[in-house]
Amino acid sequence: MSQDVILYTNPLSRGRIARWMLEEIGCPYKTEILDYGPPMRTPDYLKVSPLGKVPAIRHGDQVVSECAAICAYLADAFPEAGLAPPPAERGSYYRALFFAAGPFEAAATDRHFGLEPEEGRQQRMAGYGSFTRMMDALVKIVPADGYIAGDRFTAADVYLGCQVGWGMRFGSLEERPELVDYWARASDREAFRRAMAIDEELAAKEAG
Repeated sequence: MSQDVILYTNPLSRGRIARWMLEEIGCPYKTEILDYGPPMRTPDYLKVSPLGKVPAIRHGDQVVSECAAICAYLADAFPEAGLAPPPAERGSYYRALFFAAGPFEAAATDRHFGLEPEEGRQQRMAGYGSFTRMMDALVKIVPADGYIAGDRFTAADVYLGCQVGWGMRFGSLEERPELVDYWARASDREAFRRAMAIDEELAAKEAG
């Protein structure tokens, strides 16, 4: 596809993940900033993001919401950027994307709201078991060196990396050494610094 990407976002949101991905790819894109509240609940925007949240993207006639899906879509739509492993080598890549979007997100959100399941039946039913089990699995998923897919930086490092880095920054994750080291590697990217600078400037304008 040759059409520019439209990024629907707010600088104080998970939209920063999608922007980082777009900066990694280097494709032309336009940004539409949405304020929280009614602007995210209009009938037109709900066709883009059924939950009325950001980020979302439009690429030609394709519309994608949910951060993990956006990262995976962009990696496939722009293969020249090299942000997805070959299909036969995507085991760790897919596991990291869906672990972060599923058990990780659910466990962190539940703990934030004081809803961690009790031992026994509740933990058996919860997809993540317990917050501690999720954390123990997470430190096994992040590599001791390199990236999720080995020496290759991919979309999985954008998504899981942001979840890890911002989780530690805002206190929703324990700062285990494995996570600190992984985030330091994953975020040491020019595209990450560009993306953060763009959103910091936008956030400052919103605040002013």
